[in-house]
Amino acid sequence: MSSPLRIAVLASGRGSNLAALLTAHQRGELPVEFVLVASDKANAGALRLAEAAGIATLVLDPRNYPDRLAFDLDLFAHLTDNGADVLVLAGFMRIIDGQALKPWVGRMINIHPSLLPKYRGLHTHRRALEAGDGEHGVSVHYVTAELDGGPVIAQAHIAVQAGDDEHLLAQRLLPYEHRLLPAVLKLIAQGRLQLVSPDGVALDGQALSAPLRLQGDQLVR
Repeated sequence: MSSPLRIAVLASGRGSNLAALLTAHQRGELPVEFVLVASDKANAGALRLAEAAGIATLVLDPRNYPDRLAFDLDLFAHLTDNGADVLVLAGFMRIIDGQALKPWVGRMINIHPSLLPKYRGLHTHRRALEAGDGEHGVSVHYVTAELDGGPVIAQAHIAVQAGDDEHLLAQRLLPYEHRLLPAVLKLIAQGRLQLVSPDGVALDGQALSAPLRLQGDQLVR
């Protein structure tokens, strides 16, 4: 590509996945330009990370809008004005209106702490433990109007260990999240990864029959 892919990141919390993206970029491993970090929480740690990195920030308070659609349309208008090519949801704790996100389908990804399609929504670690799962993980998927239901691009798997509780399982998974998201975004920035149908993902022009898997810092079929 003649110029770096322009990325906007949406986050509601501390921003650990944003930090992983920024670290990969600083190491020269992620050929993108961060144009904006936006949040629905004025105290989000992700905003402080962005400010320290010299990235423009935006805070919109949902309470100032009559409904979710009005908030989302204004948010996406700002993202467009900032020239974003791709949106990364990195701990953005809001359901996005399907009408608002429609123009961004295929250009918006989300990281979710479960092996989708298992455990969409909240409390994924608790639900995996309560189900007695022997394996847990994290997924990156394209965002569609269906909550955590868009086509899965890639996953990282970990074994559930004896003695795991919700907090410990989440902490053990976090380093995998921090490797998975930059690896997926790198493929998108290189023009190698595309959404080719409502439920189909292609890598290098070849449809994926299953999500890519993280091995080390690399994604493999």
